[in-house]
Amino acid sequence: MSEDYIPLQSTRIAADYQREWAKALRAEITSGARYAFVNADTPHELFHHMGLPIVTNQWWSAIIAAKQLSEFYFDHMEQAGFHERLARYSSLPLIAELEGNTERQPWGGLPAPSILCARQSADDHQKIFALWSEKTGAPLTLLSSPGVPDAQPDWWRLARADWETLYHSDRLDLMVEEFKGLIKELEALTGRSFDPEDFADYMDRINEQERIFEEVAALIATAPQCPIRISEQIPNVMIPQWHRGSDWAMEHARRFRDEVADRVRSGSSVIRDERIRMMWIGAGLWFDTSFYSAFEESHGAVFAWSMYLPFAADGYIRQSHGDPLRALAARVSAMNEQLHQPPWINSWMVEQARRNRIDVALMLIPEHDRFSGHGSLFAKKALEEAGVRVIEIWSDMVDPRQWDRAAMIRSITPVLDEILLERI
Repeated sequence: MSEDYIPLQSTRIAADYQREWAKALRAEITSGARYAFVNADTPHELFHHMGLPIVTNQWWSAIIAAKQLSEFYFDHMEQAGFHERLARYSSLPLIAELEGNTERQPWGGLPAPSILCARQSADDHQKIFALWSEKTGAPLTLLSSPGVPDAQPDWWRLARADWETLYHSDRLDLMVEEFKGLIKELEALTGRSFDPEDFADYMDRINEQERIFEEVAALIATAPQCPIRISEQIPNVMIPQWHRGSDWAMEHARRFRDEVADRVRSGSSVIRDERIRMMWIGAGLWFDTSFYSAFEESHGAVFAWSMYLPFAADGYIRQSHGDPLRALAARVSAMNEQLHQPPWINSWMVEQARRNRIDVALMLIPEHDRFSGHGSLFAKKALEEAGVRVIEIWSDMVDPRQWDRAAMIRSITPVLDEILLERI
């Protein structure tokens, strides 16, 4: 690890904000306030706009993993008879809830939510949330995930403005009607009326925030050497994304952009002699984020890319065309598919690797998560055909039982050695 690297001020500010927000959220919901428990690919914007606090399934999963509790819960999952192919990232919060010992859980466990919401984008999401509903008594809203018959490999070129063509009118019609049903439920829960004009302004602010992140992505991609670690990229994007469109999120996106721009102008970089650029494909390795700096000193190898920053623009910016609810349907309609499934993922990975001058891609393949894992090998093939070396990481983002850091380093080192020898 480079001893010269100085962390961003933005990273500390974001972490402090999230910590205080989490404390306030904990105090709010544990004192009896209504809240929603939702999956990551649901329309968070509707909950935010209606003033209903949310706890996101995958965020809570990462919190449990960061507390080093996931090994216990996954052992319990197997003892309880759940099949071994159950997606770890999505199911960890449910297993903690079913295990029932609230003293062990973060925050002393979550109280029963006022509403549950999931998009049926994987085989197990609806069942996971149905069991949560059965356990807590909370009503469940399931949103459809209708497939596109002619998915476009270069989807990001159409998604911002020509999303009607990309996602198809009948598909968007269905999602808008489901959103309207969800809005009625939220109105009943909160006692507030949905304000279309205010929602339109809110959606415009989100687009503006994502354009700022696009500027950051361009700064990092075009800088002579990578100016920041991805362990700092991720929180500076993901924390504002949980609060997207808020005054704080907009302010922080600008702060992050300006600090990265200052580093690029001054010639600052993660390490002085960057020789290999790497990308991390998949969700964060939440229980071992220091792994991202493991090859800096030994090989001059820097992780310059993760999906969170570039996806902020390509995955979220949707021009409203006077219909912000339909634009939201376009944002949500293939969010997970574009990150994980062929043909959506293949060309985007190649484009991002080319743009960021990537030499090696480390591809996290969670074998227990069919949705996030099984499409990865198609992306691997596309990257290799584009000249990028790809190393498969058969592990999980929240299950440390499959992770052997020393063995992983031993498997990656020969590839990096080979690249350096080729450049002599």
